[in-house]
Amino acid sequence: QVQLVESGGGLVQPGGSLRLSCAASGSIFIIWTWGWYRQAPGKQRELVAVFKSGDIVNYSDSVKGRFTISRDSAKNTVSLQMNSLKPEDTAVYYCYADSTMTMSAYWGQGTQVTVSS
Repeated sequence: QVQLVESGGGLVQPGGSLRLSCAASGSIFIIWTWGWYRQAPGKQRELVAVFKSGDIVNYSDSVKGRFTISRDSAKNTVSLQMNSLKPEDTAVYYCYADSTMTMSAYWGQGTQVTVSS
């Protein structure tokens, strides 16, 4: 099993920046995909950025060039640097991981990001 805990959300003005972090614990070695999803009010949860199978990175088209995902293997953390934030980036951001060994998906509790003036 894998446990995920997010931190770093908050309120920021349009054009500002925030950094989210996700700390993983448990059976880290089973993780295949690791990254971030988000869910805005009234919308479906969507992929933001994930590492797949090691260092392959997938970004949503809506965040390419503005968001950067990174990983610290020594600290078992994955981070999301969000720059040039827009009101439409407002959502609850969830850390996500899955495993091809357990065929399971794991979610953090979510952290609110609000972009507003």
